[in-house]
Amino acid sequence: MIVRRFLLWARTAPAEARAAGAAALAGAYLRSAMSPEDRREAETALISLVDDPSPLVRRALAEELAGASGAPRTLVLALIAEQSDIAALLLAQSPVLGEADLVDAAAVGDGLAQRAIAQRPHLPVSVAAALAEVGVEEALLALLANPTAEIPEFSLERIFEREGESGAVREALLARLDLPAGLRQAIAAKVSDALAAFVSGCGWLTEERSARLAREATERVAVALAAGGEDSDGPAIVECLRENGRLTPGVILRSLLSGEPALAEAAFATLSELPLGRVRALLWDRGGSGLKALYRKAAMPAVLLPAFAAVVAALKRGGYAAASGASGINRALLAEVLIACDGLEGAESHALMALLRRLDAEAAREEARGLADSLADDAALALLVEADPQFLVELELGDLREVA
Repeated sequence: MIVRRFLLWARTAPAEARAAGAAALAGAYLRSAMSPEDRREAETALISLVDDPSPLVRRALAEELAGASGAPRTLVLALIAEQSDIAALLLAQSPVLGEADLVDAAAVGDGLAQRAIAQRPHLPVSVAAALAEVGVEEALLALLANPTAEIPEFSLERIFEREGESGAVREALLARLDLPAGLRQAIAAKVSDALAAFVSGCGWLTEERSARLAREATERVAVALAAGGEDSDGPAIVECLRENGRLTPGVILRSLLSGEPALAEAAFATLSELPLGRVRALLWDRGGSGLKALYRKAAMPAVLLPAFAAVVAALKRGGYAAASGASGINRALLAEVLIACDGLEGAESHALMALLRRLDAEAAREEARGLADSLADDAALALLVEADPQFLVELELGDLREVA
C-alpha cells in the first residue's frame, strides 16, 4: 500500500522531491525488512522510475544502487543504458554487473562510460581485452593506471598498436611493471623515431644525424632491457628489433661491449636459426673457431668480425663486469677491442674504427656524467656537514639502524 501511495504521489511531485523519494524507496528496498508482496511492488516501482522525465530521478537511483549487491539486476541494466554520467555511477562499481554486461557496455559506451569500466577494481581479463580493442584514449589511460586490472600481454600490445602515437599512452604503458620487454623496446623505438623526426623537422640536425642518434638510443635501451630482465626477455627484444628492421650488427656488438651478452646470444640464435644452447657453445668455445662459424651462419658483415673476435676473446679471459650508466659500455673492454683492430688495413677497416671510436666517445660522456654527479653529491654533503657537523653523525646512525 505504501508503494502504491508513493507512485500516486510521484505523478504530481516536483522533480527534486521525486528524486529524493526515489532514493528513499531504493534504500528501503535494499535495507528494510519488507514482505514479499511489498518487495515485488517496490521493485516494480523502482523500474518504472527509470522512465521518469527528469534525469535527477535516475541519478538518485544510480547513486543509491551503485555499490549494492542486492540491487535488482533488471533495474541496473536499465540504468546503464541511460545517459553516460548516470550509467558511469553503476559501471564503475556495481557488483551486479557481470563480465558480459561490462564487455557489452564497453562496446557501445562513450569515453565516460568506458573510463568508468576501466577504473573498476580487479577488472577481469575479458573486460580489459574488450577495452583494449574499442576503448578511447581516456579509457585506455584509466585502464593502464588501474593497478588491479588484469591486462593480458596481447591487450597491452593492442593498446600500443592502436594508440602508440599518443605520448600519454606510451608513458602509461611504460609505467606498468608487467609490460613485456619486447613491447617496452618497441615503445622506446617509437619515442626515438618521434624525437628524431622532430629534431630533423626543426632543422637542428640532418636527417642522417638524427637517424643515427635515434638508432643508438634504441640500441642502448635494448641492451639495458635484456641485461636487467628475465632470460626470456632477450629473444623477445630481438624479435621486436627484427620486426622493426633494427636488429643490426651494431646493437649485437654493443651488447658484448657492455659485458651483458644476453641480447647478443639471442640475436645470433635468431639470425643463425640455431638453438640458444648451441649458439652459446659456439660463441664461447675456447678455440675461437666456433665464433667464426656462428658469424658466417648468421650472415654478419665480415668487416666487423675482428671487433667481435676481440671482444669475445676479452670476455672469455674474464674480469669485465657490466658497466654502469645509460650506455652500459665497458670502456676498458672497448679499449682492448680498439687495440686489436687498430692495425687493420683497407677502406672497410676505417668504418669499423670510426664505429668503435664513436662508441668510446659515447661511453666517455656517460662516464663523465656519472662522475660529475658523484662529485656534486660529495660537494653537497660537505656543505651540509659544514653547516651542521651533527648531520653526518645522524646520517651514519640512520645507516646503522637500517642494517640492524
